[in-house]
Amino acid sequence: MHTSNAELKSLFLDGPAGKLEALLNAGAPGATHAAVVCHPHPLYGGTMHNKVVFHAMKALRGFGFPVLRFNFRGTGHSQGAHDEGRGEMDDVRAALDWLDREFRLPIVFAGFSFGASVGLRACCPDARVVALIGLGTPAVFDGRTHRFRFLESCSKPKLFLSGTHDEFGPPGVLEEMVERAADPKQLVRVEGDHYFAGHLAELRQVIEGWVGRVVVAR
Repeated sequence: MHTSNAELKSLFLDGPAGKLEALLNAGAPGATHAAVVCHPHPLYGGTMHNKVVFHAMKALRGFGFPVLRFNFRGTGHSQGAHDEGRGEMDDVRAALDWLDREFRLPIVFAGFSFGASVGLRACCPDARVVALIGLGTPAVFDGRTHRFRFLESCSKPKLFLSGTHDEFGPPGVLEEMVERAADPKQLVRVEGDHYFAGHLAELRQVIEGWVGRVVVAR
């Protein structure tokens, strides 16, 4: 479905609620891993073209990984309707199925905000996913604290990266969530807000450093 010399391929995945609009950034010959990156909340303008999602893709593609981005159901040209995170977990699984069929490589997950919340839940128990990156993981949203208790039994390598002034990951709350999560794990705070505005270069550097040490070097 793709050619290795194509820099960027537009495609549609078979999702549980209909077709899912997607983009594949081609990997290098002999790639060691594939990757998927999930976008922030669609009801607040989140799509696969989000700047944080794009920079995460660039960081992962720098290792030669093929990287898949897709729009959740009801977003862009994806079919279906927003399902408050429930059906979106199935969308993530559909993306993992596609990557596994195409490349037969271990998968690295990255997700931003809503994409982190939904994707971590879908990917922690999936044996095809070997490493997890939560960007701006929303520990506090809609006035509620989300504990992410499932992380306590998720022993895959995990990177959590948030801004120092992230209103959805306030100091103490995100740290407590990560503290309870199973090892191995790392929490990195970079200067900035939830959207890493003005600090996307630092975001890429942190992802690149962690993937180089924890994923590629294994």
